Amino acid sequence: MCKKKITCPAWAFPMILVLLLLSSFSLSASDKPTGKFEPGSFIIEHVSDAHSWHILTYKEHDVSIPLPVILYDDGKVICFLSSKFEHGHAAYRGYALGFTRETKGKIVKLTGKHAGYSGELHDKEALSESVDIENMPIDFSITKNVVSLFVSIFLMIWIFLYVAKQYKNRPNKAPHGLQSFIEMIIVFVRDEIARPSIGETRYVKYLPYLLTLFFFILLNNLMGLIPFFPGGANLTGNLAVTGILALITFILTLCSSNKGYWKHTFNTPGAPWWLKIPVPLLPTIELVGVLTKPVVLAIRLFANILGGHIIVIGIISLIFIMGQNVAPAAGYGFSIVSIFFYLFMGLLEMIVAFVQSLVFTLLSAMYIGMAREESHEDNHIETEGHSATSLSTEL
Repeated sequence: MCKKKITCPAWAFPMILVLLLLSSFSLSASDKPTGKFEPGSFIIEHVSDAHSWHILTYKEHDVSIPLPVILYDDGKVICFLSSKFEHGHAAYRGYALGFTRETKGKIVKLTGKHAGYSGELHDKEALSESVDIENMPIDFSITKNVVSLFVSIFLMIWIFLYVAKQYKNRPNKAPHGLQSFIEMIIVFVRDEIARPSIGETRYVKYLPYLLTLFFFILLNNLMGLIPFFPGGANLTGNLAVTGILALITFILTLCSSNKGYWKHTFNTPGAPWWLKIPVPLLPTIELVGVLTKPVVLAIRLFANILGGHIIVIGIISLIFIMGQNVAPAAGYGFSIVSIFFYLFMGLLEMIVAFVQSLVFTLLSAMYIGMAREESHEDNHIETEGHSATSLSTEL
């Protein structure tokens, strides 16, 4: 009896992801069928952090995963699930999700006659007078981005423990599967980033940090492209996350700096004296450069990832805009164009995910290497040798 092997075409998997994404977006966009679709608020909602993980909206009912709300107010710790807020339509124990422009996305405290109120928020305009903006509770809640952070951490731990186990169980054998992919990236970061940027002997101490940085950014960039749980969170498109990563690099750079680094900063060799005395123009510029490096590092990753997410969701939003403003048939017809544009942007975003991981790690290694480099006068021969080694490695 002949057995026919059934194969799945290469385009099937990305097409399934697109259909899932469109169904999720269309269901969530139909939260108010009689209302007007607002692409601006729709896009902001999907790229912002939230106190619950929204899955979809089915028949005007939101399906989401409630997350813990942890507040510190008046010397007390208040804990409950975000489902008590009923997606912003109710208050609980005098707390509610911000419903004004100033408090959007935050948890506010109701005062006056609504203090301690639990129930539905019928007239939000009247309740806005009861919101105490000056005395906001301190929010330690487990939000969507925090959950995504923990998921990525546990996933990284599992991946590296699995790869380490493969090395232990298969000693002196060629890597295979996930082990070969991880080893390829580790060797690339070691030989093409850490060693040329920091130095032949000094890079070993910083290699674990650079590897952690690369894999963390790459994993979260890729998870952000998945349109369903546990993906879809905009973690690396959040300025707080990229800012902390840049701050760690900045602190590590300062702790690794030597006398030659600060001598080059405040007394640049070979620069005209009138740029240093009486007005320290050049030292001021160099110092500003030292302080702006982590800022640029954080904004570059944040802007690239956030911009990509906004473009992708904007392309999907065109379906609803065409269907509402032109005709329903135009929306269905334009969905074909949106699918192809989404596939193109998805592939482009995958490239950006790798490139931004590489750029952030490479610049971090370069900053550390610059801080460790000896002065030009003290180590001229070693610097020339290091430059030649770096050039040969890159070639």
